[in-house]
Amino acid sequence: MLKLLLVLMNMKLKIDPAVFNEVYLKHQLKNQNRYQIYYGGSSSGKSYSLAQRTVLDVMKGRNYLIVRNTQNTLKRSVFNELTKAISSFKLSEFFTVNKTDFVITCTLNDKQILLAGLDDPEKIKSITPIDGVITDVWVEEATECDYKAVKQLDKRLRGRSKFKKRLTLSFNPILQDHWLYTEYFGIWDDGLQFVAKDDVSILKTTYKDNRFLTPDDIAALENETDPYYYEVYTLGNWGVLGAVIFKNWRVEDLREQRKSFDKIRHGLDFGFGNDPNALVDLHYDKSRKRIFVFGEEYASDLTNDEIAEIVKPHVGSRVVTCDSSEPKTIKELRLRRINAIGAKKGPGSVEAGIRFLQGLEIIICTSCQNTKTEFSKYKWKEDKNGNVLPVPVDKDNHLIDAIRYAVEDEIGTAKLKIGSKSRLGVK
Repeated sequence: MLKLLLVLMNMKLKIDPAVFNEVYLKHQLKNQNRYQIYYGGSSSGKSYSLAQRTVLDVMKGRNYLIVRNTQNTLKRSVFNELTKAISSFKLSEFFTVNKTDFVITCTLNDKQILLAGLDDPEKIKSITPIDGVITDVWVEEATECDYKAVKQLDKRLRGRSKFKKRLTLSFNPILQDHWLYTEYFGIWDDGLQFVAKDDVSILKTTYKDNRFLTPDDIAALENETDPYYYEVYTLGNWGVLGAVIFKNWRVEDLREQRKSFDKIRHGLDFGFGNDPNALVDLHYDKSRKRIFVFGEEYASDLTNDEIAEIVKPHVGSRVVTCDSSEPKTIKELRLRRINAIGAKKGPGSVEAGIRFLQGLEIIICTSCQNTKTEFSKYKWKEDKNGNVLPVPVDKDNHLIDAIRYAVEDEIGTAKLKIGSKSRLGVK
């Protein structure tokens, strides 16, 4: 049995090492580097292992601040992992869990785990543990986050403590031009799994490092046919995309600017099975040919009541243009006093919408990570020889479809010929 000494309480907690994945037990549990990077493929156990460490560290006397880019993603991700870790260690009697404020407190020493979204900067500035200072900041899904926001979090690690301060970043890699790659990966060697240098450590893991996966979990990852997804989510490698459709977009913090938006539109793409329901809020500046995407919702397995509950605060009395393939859902939204209408789709409408959006400047708020991800990945099909075809891959386009619906009255009725590569920006 593994013995962990919790010094502040002068007690020994015996934990079977079988509850840990070996690679994290070796490289993570006692890691004291100031900057710690945990990245790699999907289902590699990164988040759960960090949740395990967090619970044990708080019992030792550390205070944690855990953040994601938006607060509404915390409950379904990190918060659940933390409560599962507490339960698996059989430590529930030593913790109080406040599900409203996202605060977990160790009742033995008053040390805390505080969770917040970067979309609430005032809360981030004022958040303070009830005893001592924040010793650890953990940024989950760090690829979602702005460089400046993470640098500000690093500055929060101040004040007297007997513990060394640590900034931990966990994520699946996306594209090599991301600031995380340029900021930290100068020390990285692709031939290694773990590197530590100059107070920075990097650990790369994949599904092969997670012994708790089922055969079905493994098969789903190993049988991925999309080259980008296989590289990033199966192998845990930084991705490089070629035939992306949109290159006319950028990311800005629109949280202040949005207050002046007066040409607001909404689009809603309905989910099917594992596909998400995608709602988008945008401001269309017709004179300057700009779209500002300032709000999004992205969630699967929703009932019509749940969809309505999400949509209503966004649209109010304004029109929301929806995927017309779901007339029954649109009718039920209208019964719930949401001004929902169906999009006028038809042959060539997708290609016409792409051409229209390619002619605009698209600015995406830093809070709209799923929109940013879709614009990064939405691409043209390729033939077996790697030649780009003028046909979009019907994937990574839920919010993009919602954007098309929101501005469809500006697209007009002109339809493109499917074979026209140049008009679609295909080379």
